[in-house]
Amino acid sequence: MSQTTAKAAPPELGHLAHSLRPRHVTMISIGGVIGAGLFVGSSAAIAGSGPGVLLSYILAGTVALLVMRMLGEMAIAAPAAGSFIGHIRRGLGGRAAFVAGWIYWLFWAIVVAAEAIGGSAILSPWIPLPRTVLALLLVLSMTATNLVSVKSYGEFEFWFSSLKILAIVGFCALCIAALAGVFGSGRASFGHLYADGGFLPHGIGAVLAIVPTIVFQYTGSEIATVAAAESADPGRNVAHATRTVALRVLLFYVGSILLILCVVPWTQVVPGHSPFVAAMDRLGIPGAATTMSIIVLVAVLSCLNSALYVTSRVLFEMAAHGDAPRWLVRTGAAGVPRRAIAAGSLVGVVVAIVSTISPDRVFAFLLNASGALILFAYLLIALAQIRLRNRMQRDGSRPVFAMWLFPGLSWATIGVILAVLVAMAFTATTRPQIVLGSLTVLATLACYEFRQRRTAR
Repeated sequence: MSQTTAKAAPPELGHLAHSLRPRHVTMISIGGVIGAGLFVGSSAAIAGSGPGVLLSYILAGTVALLVMRMLGEMAIAAPAAGSFIGHIRRGLGGRAAFVAGWIYWLFWAIVVAAEAIGGSAILSPWIPLPRTVLALLLVLSMTATNLVSVKSYGEFEFWFSSLKILAIVGFCALCIAALAGVFGSGRASFGHLYADGGFLPHGIGAVLAIVPTIVFQYTGSEIATVAAAESADPGRNVAHATRTVALRVLLFYVGSILLILCVVPWTQVVPGHSPFVAAMDRLGIPGAATTMSIIVLVAVLSCLNSALYVTSRVLFEMAAHGDAPRWLVRTGAAGVPRRAIAAGSLVGVVVAIVSTISPDRVFAFLLNASGALILFAYLLIALAQIRLRNRMQRDGSRPVFAMWLFPGLSWATIGVILAVLVAMAFTATTRPQIVLGSLTVLATLACYEFRQRRTAR
């Protein structure tokens, strides 16, 4: 739905509020990326590839940066197109937009459940309630935040993200002080990067193999194009986010992981246990475990908040184009798509309940099916950018905010994404994600064709 149409339509027909400010859009983008994947999930990456994991984070972060740059070019050229799905629709047509919208919605709907489950695990030692009940309460609380108004969601996400950034900056400051010899009894040293087998103890193959996992940790920066549609100046806000967010996130990830490796020998990092806690324990900082549990809980709530937001807006946009039930277009008096929010919340709750009933079958199936979906979405973004840029050049116009080194760098980004997908297909632990993700895309395509034939009849 174009911005002009959205502003003219009465609330009951789908008028989104435009009350997000630039600081909201920026922090929403950061908040969607910095989650439990950094604070806890990075432990498996470090243990699997040693100090060479830094190269994995740089490579994966560069892909996210380039995808954001492509989104920025398209969003500024057509700020009324909506989220990145609207740009895919412009560049590749309705079929690609239908597939991109539904696989992206499915990805974040499963994230809602996964974050709720993660949050319930953190709260269970403090609150004597079943984890399923805690997960339900977390989803309902963040749903309520989203239902009030988009501004309330933006404010919550602004402060959630601010706390996460403050925690990372504080952690990095402590590690730098330890490296400078201020405290820590010499436990921090750059020498840890080359000890215990060298910088690449398992070879470059291990570095490349871990890239798919890290790509998923960077997922969420593209939320800027979704959130900017509800700000006063979508084009300008997307441009600001694409210039800064991906680079900031890259620095947060690479900087914090580098300092962890300087404080904790990589051989002592245990998968599933926060390397941030391990570093603070090694430096003798009291209350490290409790402090990090609180930070991870904030990160989980932030990602859960963003996941509910993005599922609702993507579903709203698809409904406006006839790719989802039309009744989802309707909004409340505050310009909030309450039906779309409720739909995402309901799916998240159902998946969370399923995770307790069948964690090793149904829930594992859903997680694996969603694993590669974000890469397929990124692939469609890159292809749409190339098509739209070529169209602009044929018309004799130039983008205001251009992708670097076009078309070479755009095609190189596609090549890297395809290489990651191939690497996942040849890796035993990630192969199910490719298989189930591909089946999900095929099923979505089949739904599109069925709908088209039914409409034609």
